[in-house]
Amino acid sequence: MIYIKNGLCIDPKTGMERICDIVTRGERILRIGERLDKSEEFRRLPRHEIQTIDAEGYIVAPGLVDVHVHFRDPGFTEKEDIRTGAAAAAAGGFTSVIMMANTKPAADGEETLRYMLEKGASTPIHVYACGAVTKDMAGKELTDMAALRETGASGFTDDGKPLMDEALVVKAMEKCRELGVPISFHEEDPAYIKESGVNAGKEAEKLGLGGADRQAEISLIRRDIGLAKKTGACVNIQHISTKEGVELVRQAKAEGIDVHAEATPHHIALTQEAVSKYGTLAKMNPPLRTDEDRLAIIEGLRDGTIDIIATDHAPHTKQEKEKPFTEAPSGIIGLETALALGITELVGKKKLTMRELLTVMSLNPAKLYGLDAGYLAEGGPADMVIFDPDCCQTFQRFMSKASNSPFAGRTCKSEIAYTICKGKVAYIKNMSMAVSDD
Repeated sequence: MIYIKNGLCIDPKTGMERICDIVTRGERILRIGERLDKSEEFRRLPRHEIQTIDAEGYIVAPGLVDVHVHFRDPGFTEKEDIRTGAAAAAAGGFTSVIMMANTKPAADGEETLRYMLEKGASTPIHVYACGAVTKDMAGKELTDMAALRETGASGFTDDGKPLMDEALVVKAMEKCRELGVPISFHEEDPAYIKESGVNAGKEAEKLGLGGADRQAEISLIRRDIGLAKKTGACVNIQHISTKEGVELVRQAKAEGIDVHAEATPHHIALTQEAVSKYGTLAKMNPPLRTDEDRLAIIEGLRDGTIDIIATDHAPHTKQEKEKPFTEAPSGIIGLETALALGITELVGKKKLTMRELLTVMSLNPAKLYGLDAGYLAEGGPADMVIFDPDCCQTFQRFMSKASNSPFAGRTCKSEIAYTICKGKVAYIKNMSMAVSDD
């Protein structure tokens, strides 16, 4: 049992935002209220089983939910594995994550998916997984989506590879609608890409490259919104990067189409100029684009066009990222920097309130995938993050196996003190918080 006292409890579901206490029992929240230790019910609890956390000056919020992570397991465990990925998630305040399917072998069969879920269940947090849309993620033949769903797939995606066969996309959407799960798309048409990982523009020109044109994303978002309207499927646009893409999603939502969108912290915090400063550490798909695009993404978060902040946590080895730009893999890690970047870039700059930030980092992603997460309530899951929103931290070392981040060495607002999942402490930072076993 955990007794959290004196924290500023923020619940994005009900709008609660007040100083109060929380008592957990097992994997659920038992009580939320003021001065719970003075209640008769509290006095009857077995005191030797209670861990007390004094959260005065801290925010207590639902555990964060990331619906887009790459844990590289099986097949690429030199980059990350499910246990180290889960440790990185807990250090970042995440209590629920959804792994992508581009493992080796891909999560296109029940055996691989079962392995991923069983290994995830051995970690301190909730680890879910998407199944692949197509066999071997080759874009040619649908997987047995019903069998994968029965095994535990939370949704479906071939993230990392765009689906170019429109007839196949329609079949996949129809199947996901039947199964009642979202289908998520990596929207980059290779016809518009000369070299991936850098926006077609001045930074690409400096490297002597053609880069990835914005139409690569715009064209496929337009196509998939049209197909979502036709099929009635729940469609999620992953890591949106263009102002035109944001506007297409905005218009689709106004029409009542069941479309959702993710934004990454790096597309919120950085622009294409970062490539000159950070080199391959700023190489990702889709690429960082212009400041106009970055501001459009922030406005999309402000007005609800973009539902979710997801990290696209993509670990790579130091040796891989030290290769020449055209040879190095795309992607950066993001779990341990996401909340601080959100607070620094969005809350600190008065683009979102703290509750709005927590909505797009916990409640909304949980709702999209039907997870019991993202809220604080009596009887609800005892999954929480406790953090100091005013403390400054400099990112230096990571719990992830990887360190491929342009934010290494950057100082941001907020620091996580505790991550609590399933009623147990999944992460603790040695800070000046009073912790005791009463």
